[in-house]
Amino acid sequence: MQLLLHDLAVARGERVLVRDLNLSVSAGSSLLLEGANGSGKTSLLRVIAGLLRPWQGEVVLEGSKDEDASVAEQSHFFGHADGVKGNLTIVENLRFWQNYIGDGVVDDDPLDVFGLGELCDVPAHFLSAGQKRKLGLLRLLAARRPVWLLDEPNVSLDGDACDILAGLMKRHVAEGGILVVASHVDVGISFDQTRQLGRAA
Repeated sequence: MQLLLHDLAVARGERVLVRDLNLSVSAGSSLLLEGANGSGKTSLLRVIAGLLRPWQGEVVLEGSKDEDASVAEQSHFFGHADGVKGNLTIVENLRFWQNYIGDGVVDDDPLDVFGLGELCDVPAHFLSAGQKRKLGLLRLLAARRPVWLLDEPNVSLDGDACDILAGLMKRHVAEGGILVVASHVDVGISFDQTRQLGRAA
């Protein structure tokens, strides 16, 4: 399986942020996107995730087990917004994701991954920013998807949670997944590839 970007150009409004991008990320490998604010990291991830249309070019997931599914349907995108429903409890949020995107939970008890089990019946709007971030990350465990697209995933996380997330990313790659991360900070793992945006390739 390979995530392929062919002659990709990404624009925001009329401004082209990324152009003539050709990349290949194979199963069991990872890519780090670097660049200054406004260089197109978030927009590129959103294009790969199917949330934005490319200015030109295409994104293909070649060799997938589910050839009929789009790249978007086979990807977890985790961006700046946590995607948490504040009026639902922690466990209700998790069940919603399982029902909406899921084919079963990856972990036996994902609530305990970030230590949220004791808060399972608390409505999400009562949670701190860090707790909401942890809850949002549980979407990664609500269903098996081969491609993870993570945009500044460590924001609002404490040191222990950053270590746990690093472990999840390492496991995803070790199990044959594809990982693409945009981050200004060290996320605790070594990447197979790094691409700097905002300068000539």
